[in-house]
Amino acid sequence: MKYLLAPQNREALEQLAWSNVLLGFDYDGTLAPIVDAPDQARLRPRTRELFQQVAALYPTIVISGRAQADIMKRVRGVPIREVIGNHGLEPWRYGGAFAADVRRWMPRLQAALDGIKGIFIEDKVFSLAIHYRNAREKRAARAAIHAAIATLGPARVVGGKLVVNLLSEKAPHKGLALLAARDRCGCDTAFYIGDDQTDEDVFGLEDPGRLLTVRVAESRRSQARYFIRRQSEIDALLQALVACRRRGPRPAWIDEPGDDRGAA
Repeated sequence: MKYLLAPQNREALEQLAWSNVLLGFDYDGTLAPIVDAPDQARLRPRTRELFQQVAALYPTIVISGRAQADIMKRVRGVPIREVIGNHGLEPWRYGGAFAADVRRWMPRLQAALDGIKGIFIEDKVFSLAIHYRNAREKRAARAAIHAAIATLGPARVVGGKLVVNLLSEKAPHKGLALLAARDRCGCDTAFYIGDDQTDEDVFGLEDPGRLLTVRVAESRRSQARYFIRRQSEIDALLQALVACRRRGPRPAWIDEPGDDRGAA
C-alpha cells in the first residue's frame, strides 16, 4: 500500500481528478469518526464543508453499511448523486427476500444473545448489525455472536470494528454497487475510500486503470492500493481533491452541451 497524500503520489490523485471519475465514500470511520453509540456518528463541520465542495465538483456517492434512510439524513445538504445503504444492497429491486431473512433471524438472535450485556442488534431491514462495542468481555461476546449465527443456516457474515454484520447469502456487495453506480453516472473511472472489512469487496475488484482504492489506516491484509493514516486525514484528502479539480482547465466532458455529469 502507498500513502496517497505523499508528494510522490500526488500525480495519481491529479490524474484521477481530471478523468471522468465517480467518487465513492464509506461513512462510519471514513467520512465520520467511529463513536461508541452508532447513532451519534456525525460529520465534523469542516469535513461537511469540504465534502460539499467535493460533491459540487465531482459525481459523488456514499456506500454505507447503514440503512439508506439513515445515511440520507446524515449527509442532507451535500449534493451527492446517490446514497447506497446496507453494504450495497439498498435500494435493491429484489430486496424482499433479503428482508425476509432478517425477519427470520432477528427473534432467534435476540433469544440467543439477550442475556449478554453490551450486545445490541441493529435491524436495518435488509441486514443486521450486531454491535458489541459496549460489552465488557469483547472476545466472549464475539464468540457468542458467531455461535448464535451458526445456528441460522446459510448467511453472509462480514466482520467490522466491534460489530458483526449479517446479510443474505446472495445479497449484492459494495463492489457491485460501486460498479453499477459508475455505469449509471456515465463515468469512466471510480475512486473509493473505506475503512473496514466490508470495503474489501471494493478493494478486491479487478479493474486495472479504472479504479483507485484507498483504505483508512494502513493494513497488510487489505487489498486497497493506497491508504491515509487515520480518519482525521479525510479533510486533507477532500482538500486535495478540490484543489486538483479546480487547478487548470476543466475537462472537455464537463462542459459538453446537455451533459451534466460534472455537476451534482
